[in-house]
Amino acid sequence: MTKIISSPNCGNSPKMEFLKLFNIAFAKGDVAFLTENVTDDIIWNIIGVKKLEGIKAFTEELEKMQSVKTSELRIDQILSHGKEGAANGLMKMKNGKQYAFSDFYLFQSAKGEKLKEITSYCIKL
Repeated sequence: MTKIISSPNCGNSPKMEFLKLFNIAFAKGDVAFLTENVTDDIIWNIIGVKKLEGIKAFTEELEKMQSVKTSELRIDQILSHGKEGAANGLMKMKNGKQYAFSDFYLFQSAKGEKLKEITSYCIKL
């Protein structure tokens, strides 16, 4: 079971709450939730590693990540404004590795609920 530590107050912002749930789904490996909440033409730019384009490439990458299990997710900040959002924190893996992350999100529109682009920065600690 993944321990979740989230300090941001997301209750007053539906997009901030969504980004919290999206990050929790990522940590738990909930591929169905993640793929249901991105557009078919999703772009995921993992800085310094790879750039994925389209739902198929996105899903395949998530499925590859299934073998690495998260023991703890700490979300330090979540921000949102208009079509944009961001989150950062720390992921501790069951294999003992730790990663600091910062993700920037672009929604399909200001009122849209699906993500169109994700830019991820991930640093192994």
